[in-house]
Amino acid sequence: MTITDTIQYIGVNDHKIDLFEGQYHVPNGMSYNSYLILDEKIAVIDTVDANFTDEWMENTANALNGRKPDYLIIQHMEPDHSANIANFAAAYPEAKLVASSKAFAMMKNFFGTNFADRQMIVGEGDTLSLGTHHLTFVTAPMVHWPEVIVTYDSTDKVLFSADGFGKFGALDAEEDWTCEARRYYIGIVGKYGAQVQSLLKKAANLDIRIICPLHGPALSENLGYYLDRYHTWSSYQPEEEGIVIAYTSIYGNTRKAVMQLAETLRTKGCPKVVVNDLARCDMAEAVEDAFRYSKLVLATTTYNADIFPFMREFINHLTERNFSSRTVAFIENGCWAPMAAKVMKSMLEKSKNLTFAETSVKIMSTLNDESSAQLDALADELCAQAESAEPKNQETPTGKRFVCDICGYVYEGDSIPEGFTCPLCRQSADHFMEVNQ
Repeated sequence: MTITDTIQYIGVNDHKIDLFEGQYHVPNGMSYNSYLILDEKIAVIDTVDANFTDEWMENTANALNGRKPDYLIIQHMEPDHSANIANFAAAYPEAKLVASSKAFAMMKNFFGTNFADRQMIVGEGDTLSLGTHHLTFVTAPMVHWPEVIVTYDSTDKVLFSADGFGKFGALDAEEDWTCEARRYYIGIVGKYGAQVQSLLKKAANLDIRIICPLHGPALSENLGYYLDRYHTWSSYQPEEEGIVIAYTSIYGNTRKAVMQLAETLRTKGCPKVVVNDLARCDMAEAVEDAFRYSKLVLATTTYNADIFPFMREFINHLTERNFSSRTVAFIENGCWAPMAAKVMKSMLEKSKNLTFAETSVKIMSTLNDESSAQLDALADELCAQAESAEPKNQETPTGKRFVCDICGYVYEGDSIPEGFTCPLCRQSADHFMEVNQ
């Protein structure tokens, strides 16, 4: 596959995989992308998953057509992209390895060596000339690992974007980019919105004609659309007006309430209404819906003085990905001491810019006149909000933001306090770098 006259695709498709990263269903497989730039000197960009060593090495040799590569550029050390570094190094012993210092430290862990005698360490703004092609390296820490760099070719105006702008699905799968790119972004990169925003600001200064990610197709048309999607997703703003109802139900009574609410919302002319049974649906799809739409209704039972396990898992997925800037409503069910609404709200208490609906629905075992009236009132409230909803200007953060290059935690303030340690990974302030607003 040709990207430009001098850039070739040498990646592979994986149709045997069922779960990507051990949790995401990928019915249309995955692609592991790798690229080769042919010039006076030759650069290969990233390798592929260990299950495709022979195919990738053959693709590389065919694209080289008898020549030898001068560089292997390693943008990301996750094994689906880095597994064949040692194989490449053995096959082409004169090639230099180009990567960030953190990537070389990780190579020691993966391969027992950091290839010290073949290293070319690069950082922000460093360049590499291949002849006609001139490459500039841009650091992208925590998008979505700390060692990540992306590579800009100013000759063909190509951004090699690492995992950025990737999607689920093999390249020969015919499917909508947005749906699987959204599910991929939210599931894998979603926690690191501030870091993605920083990278987007750097990319805004580049003349980009083609984006080449490590998963999914190269993007060469209507790039503004893809950049806008990433801006929306990484700023945690709703993509469109709509209501998601996520529920669990043990004996069907909570489900009846959910279906009644959904029908009422549709009858009242509310925009898109999406219902997800968390015990049966693809959890990643449900999480994607929650981030896509503007309102979320959580409906579950009190269970062991807590909430039903699938609902707890769902909310955990939301909060660890910085769920924010939405309207949230609660429906709880319990036979003698319902407390699900209280538990769910407490799980969301650290989420930013959430608006909780004034109406909360309490079901005592089964729907009755009182709880049915509460459902009607909730539908009225949600539909009224939808009618009055207007696009809001995104607030520009004030002050400074510092990101931990180990775990991605963001500290907001004028400076990192003396003696500060990251509350997530317990690393010192030395691991924090300022994020450009």
